Amino acid sequence: MDGEGDAAMATEGLEWKFSQVFGERAAGEEVQEVDIISAIEFDKTGNHLATGDRGGRVVLFEKADRVDHGVHRRVLEGMDCSSSRHPEFRYKTEFQSHEPEFDYLKSLEIEEKINKIRWCQTANSAMFLLSTNDKTIKFWKVQEKKIKQISNLNVDPSRSMNNGFVSSSNVPTSIKACSTNGGSIDNPLSCRGNNFSFLPGGITSLRLPMVTSHETSLLARCRRTYAHAHDYHINSISNNSDGETFISADDLRINLWNLEISSQSFNIVDVKPANMEDLTEVITSAEFHPSHCNMLAYSSSKGSIRLLDLRQSALCDTHSKLFEENEAPGSKSFFTDIISSISDIKFSKGGRYILSRDYMNLKLWDINMGSGPVATFQVHEHLRPKFECCLSGDGQRVATGSYSNTFRVFGCSEGSSEATTLEATKNPTRRQIQTPPKLLRSPGNHSHGVNKREGSDHNSGGVDTNGNTFDLSTKLLHLAWHPNENSIACAASNSLYMYYA
Repeated sequence: MDGEGDAAMATEGLEWKFSQVFGERAAGEEVQEVDIISAIEFDKTGNHLATGDRGGRVVLFEKADRVDHGVHRRVLEGMDCSSSRHPEFRYKTEFQSHEPEFDYLKSLEIEEKINKIRWCQTANSAMFLLSTNDKTIKFWKVQEKKIKQISNLNVDPSRSMNNGFVSSSNVPTSIKACSTNGGSIDNPLSCRGNNFSFLPGGITSLRLPMVTSHETSLLARCRRTYAHAHDYHINSISNNSDGETFISADDLRINLWNLEISSQSFNIVDVKPANMEDLTEVITSAEFHPSHCNMLAYSSSKGSIRLLDLRQSALCDTHSKLFEENEAPGSKSFFTDIISSISDIKFSKGGRYILSRDYMNLKLWDINMGSGPVATFQVHEHLRPKFECCLSGDGQRVATGSYSNTFRVFGCSEGSSEATTLEATKNPTRRQIQTPPKLLRSPGNHSHGVNKREGSDHNSGGVDTNGNTFDLSTKLLHLAWHPNENSIACAASNSLYMYYA
């Protein structure tokens, strides 16, 4: 769908295969709460992947080249380096991003759980990323540092004492002479009281120490901390395409930050009413446009998406465009208000489309059409908040998670019937279900938005619309699509699974 005006071509269903897994638990092994993954994000190149967990840790993975760099060029030329070779990632490093805190003024415990991770622009081979918990955002720099070591000494460092030098009373006669000028026999080099002596047997020449680098180590350093700007829990952070600013959103406000300034932020959206009893909706997700630095969108608990233009005013009280579906007369109820709440939104790579996820549906919106979504994908009847969504780099497919550690992939081009359900295991097709997607393609006709077969017929807690049992205790909330390839990373509890097609 990201041809940006070109006619979309029908796509065939992809055959998904298991790629690799990190942190898979053994049968009967109990998973610690702090190890459960709570955020996942590819960088723009797709060469790095970051995950955050409930223990406040951020783990980085990098794309591994499966071909040995030491192989001769002629060997490489003779090898089959076809595009069918799937991407493979390896562990790179990890660091503790957030610690548990306590707000004494509000008597409030602040969890260390990572809510969101966003990659920033790289510079000088260093990696930069933002991570946030409920209250505090941190800007991290991860860079390789050379470990330097002193070598070429006359003495053996392994025999050094607490003062850093080798203890011995055997000193060559020629060096003891320096003691006549106020020095010390135990200090033959400087004659200034440094308790230094040489190994038994003496020396014939004095070698100057040299500093050599033997290996490199990744060091994560927190460059800035953006705190004390949100009264409510932060649910979103998003980088601007200008590379200088980012936004953070909580239930009632969106703040604009400069990456270089942590002491102040600008409030650009405030939906808090004068009387909290008049509150009708809250902000659930916010994201900058991928290429226009003046545009951003945020979703609400009432199922609407607002597109904002920062050029209109400093405080975006009014939106430039509103995307929402008008309910049929008489269909409004307390239940529909709950299930219409949007838990996540994502811009497509080109920025023309917005993908949203509510309790039961994925919806694809064209920012040039405010009358309704161009496609609606009914995912599941028994959903809970915070299921994330993602798009493929070419915009031809969308994906989201569900219960029983499953995720669903839909083809969203015109004429596509792709709808694949896979389980987050080493055998993803074990419970694969190929069913035509229940989608709506006519933006103006909202009365067909709910398929009658997927209505209240299957409202039992353990059976989906296809008659398959599911487990409400296991759910796949977080997933990310590689920006350039058909590769998906998804988090099932503390395990990171990766698949390719």
